[in-house]
Amino acid sequence: MAAGDRRVIGVDESGKGDFFGPLVVAALAAPDSALADLKGLGVRDGKGIADRRLLTIDEQLRRAYPFAVEIMPPEEYNRAYEKIRNLNRLLADLHARAIDRLLRDHPADLVVVDQFGKTALVAEAVAFHGHSVALEQRFRAEEIPQVAAASIIARAEFIRQLQTLSREMGVELPKGAAAIVDRAGAALVRQHGRDILRKTAKIHFKNYQRVINPSLFPS
Repeated sequence: MAAGDRRVIGVDESGKGDFFGPLVVAALAAPDSALADLKGLGVRDGKGIADRRLLTIDEQLRRAYPFAVEIMPPEEYNRAYEKIRNLNRLLADLHARAIDRLLRDHPADLVVVDQFGKTALVAEAVAFHGHSVALEQRFRAEEIPQVAAASIIARAEFIRQLQTLSREMGVELPKGAAAIVDRAGAALVRQHGRDILRKTAKIHFKNYQRVINPSLFPS
């Protein structure tokens, strides 16, 4: 890294809006001198990249740059959400854990987070781990290449986790929270019973009630 080259950690999440699968947060460290390389790899907001291409870029990023991934599986997510009833607090904790893991071995001049709520939540969670690094939280932070790279790693990890869960359940579990998700949930319950949703899905979503009480939601 060249003298004076700013060291930046980007952080982003995936799974927040998906009924099935975990909540994932990823952090990636890269100096500003690596911006051209990140662009050359095709780095941009992970939500706008097709899955196959995204998984390829993810593998390249993991080989080239330090990163940390925090995963909260559905069963753990449901226990935590029922206790605190605040998704942003869960996200802040996962962000802080990922940042902490990366900072231990890779000091940074700046941490940039894609803002999702009150900035105090992440700031306090990061401070709890004993870090005083400069922290910037901004909307649409994926415009910053390090954050975009983190979004790719987070989304790729979410996709892999969802694929594994689908194989284990014998049901294709879709991303998102649309009607196709309700149909997959109904198929899952038919095969494994209602309790399986606590292990595969985020049960505070409206999808949960539509799956377990389909007669209340006529088509």
